Amino acid sequence: MIEFHPVTKHIGAEVTGVDLRKPLSQEEVATLRAGWLKHLVLFFRDQPIDDDQHLQFALNFGTLNHPAFKKDSASPIHILDQTSPKGEGGDEWHSDNTFEPTPPMGSLLRCVQLPSVGGDTCWANTYLAYESLSKPIQRLCDELTAVHDITMSMKKAISKGHPFDLAEIQAKWPPIERPVVRVHAETGRKALFVNRASTTRLVGLSDRENEALLPFLIDHIRSPEFQLRLRWRPGTLAFWDNRPTQHYAVADYTERRRMHRVTINAFPEHADT
Repeated sequence: MIEFHPVTKHIGAEVTGVDLRKPLSQEEVATLRAGWLKHLVLFFRDQPIDDDQHLQFALNFGTLNHPAFKKDSASPIHILDQTSPKGEGGDEWHSDNTFEPTPPMGSLLRCVQLPSVGGDTCWANTYLAYESLSKPIQRLCDELTAVHDITMSMKKAISKGHPFDLAEIQAKWPPIERPVVRVHAETGRKALFVNRASTTRLVGLSDRENEALLPFLIDHIRSPEFQLRLRWRPGTLAFWDNRPTQHYAVADYTERRRMHRVTINAFPEHADT
């Protein structure tokens, strides 16, 4: 029987009673989806699966999303293989690819190899980030939109030696406006939807107003009471909802860390309107 064991009061649960090497029944998929929507991040421990099993599990919940900067576009598996992660972009609180016209719905990240110590990942509940704001600030945020732009993260990647063509990338993904408060397509709950990696300014506000409000909103999401921290083990898979969460890869290691990820888009019936 599938069971969910919360790891904090507000976000995350470990799942037992399921073997990801085997196909899931419709009832099991429905149970897992309900638990995922409730807990926002699910952790599956001791799952010795291969890439194909990883992909098949992911496709129960959405359609395949090809990562924006994946070099091998033929493979659905994005391999994160790092020994010097500091400044690579994962070590900032973010939701994935909010600069895209339709950001991915979720990701499933599997641990393959770890350094001897370090390499944890943190997640934050952005429903709670919104709900904990005062009512006047909530009402203000409800009315605002923000610009999401790939330029900041690309300049950082280029400075780390990645051979990206900034002008080409900016042409492919021009800046886009999004609501500061996102309404979840499945739960109807409101979540704060700005992040340090991609959000550059609040539309319609002066420079001085931006300098005061945007850093506050971004920093607010880092409050510890909204968060959890996962200590990985090989064979652990994390499945998170990209819509009401942000995550942060702790860059505290200098040994090899290898993770495999599948990213998914929403099925049409679960997509934003």
